[in-house]
Amino acid sequence: MSHERTVRSTTIVAVRRDDQVAMAGDGQVTVGETVMKHTARKIRTLYRDQVLAGFAGAVADALTLFDKFEGELERFNGNLRRAAVELTKEWRTDRYLRRLEAWLLVADKDNLLVLSGDGDVIQPDGNVAAIGSGGTYAHAAARAMLEHTQLPAREIVKDAMEIAADLCIYSNRNISIVTLGEKANEVF
Repeated sequence: MSHERTVRSTTIVAVRRDDQVAMAGDGQVTVGETVMKHTARKIRTLYRDQVLAGFAGAVADALTLFDKFEGELERFNGNLRRAAVELTKEWRTDRYLRRLEAWLLVADKDNLLVLSGDGDVIQPDGNVAAIGSGGTYAHAAARAMLEHTQLPAREIVKDAMEIAADLCIYSNRNISIVTLGEKANEVF
């Protein structure tokens, strides 16, 4: 089963600048052509608030993957790369897990990684990563701001999400932002 289908469900973007890592996601849940929810939270902090994880795709599938990923983080003492590789190996080969329809974007202070059920663990070039239906818009906007402004990571992901929401019908402006080291999530 290929995960190359178009995910029409959300936008998640992460940026690392200096010592800050910020991840943002919209709140829209779309079923077919209908918006079912405007205020979903698609980003979690994991492993003692040292890892950010966001998802695009089926919610129940993503929550299953978050649980599995958190278990791998515990198993490997917070080593993001090792946990990501082990999760994607199991995701690709396990009869149940390989049916899950979601993508994950995970980050710690040193890494931004995109994970898929095809066994992909991708560390994008640069300090920007994005997934979901509006991911290409958010990625392009964040990359331009990262290269041509001095804005902090939090502001870049917020602005990139607003641009993506203006262009992608599967994303909205109910944006959640989580920055490593902060306790409170912020919704705009």
